[in-house]
Amino acid sequence: MLKAITVLKRKPGMEVADFQRYWRTSHADIVLAMAGLRRYVQSHLILSGYSRGEPVHDGMAEVWYDDSAALKANAQSPEYAAVEADEVNFMDSSANVLLLVEDHTIIDQPAPVDGVKCVEFLHRREGMSPEDFQAHWGGSHGAIAARIPGIQRYVQSHVKLGGYRGGRQPAYDGAAITWWDSTEAMRAAAGSAELAATRTDEANFLRPGGNPTIITKEHVIL
Repeated sequence: MLKAITVLKRKPGMEVADFQRYWRTSHADIVLAMAGLRRYVQSHLILSGYSRGEPVHDGMAEVWYDDSAALKANAQSPEYAAVEADEVNFMDSSANVLLLVEDHTIIDQPAPVDGVKCVEFLHRREGMSPEDFQAHWGGSHGAIAARIPGIQRYVQSHVKLGGYRGGRQPAYDGAAITWWDSTEAMRAAAGSAELAATRTDEANFLRPGGNPTIITKEHVIL
């Protein structure tokens, strides 16, 4: 299946609680009217993520389709136009990011019901081809990161290579998504040798800095 990721920023001046409520209710109902959706998930930044100032992103929406033909057909529908028209009510559309990706599941276990979902948006190392980046990330790095204690589920979302056609550069090269029982479990893993090994290997394929991370609560809408 094909997945579309939208990384969201709320409308300037809008309270976080109002943004999250509108996104999860009114906007979700409009999205559900679209044809061809196979799955729809919202991930909302946890409230403690605002304790250090304004975050780069307020959340992430994931929508799955059977294939690119289903996505293109949906994009031409009046229902999709209604979704876009509603975005001005709660989003800063100029700050949103759209990625078309393919998922690669590294740890295939159920997501914890009351857990947290960590999403790291990645930039590949300067001078590295998208193909080499994806091969290293999905291959040796995936195996290294999978050893970090406490990870309950781990999925890599790789930007489709068509997104680089004609010299285009997506806003991000992919998203590393991990599920944890709690933020406490994440903190417990921070001092582990396995996490240190993961960070060491990142120099082989990631640009230093500039890979923002959000910790979220997942809401499965469909």
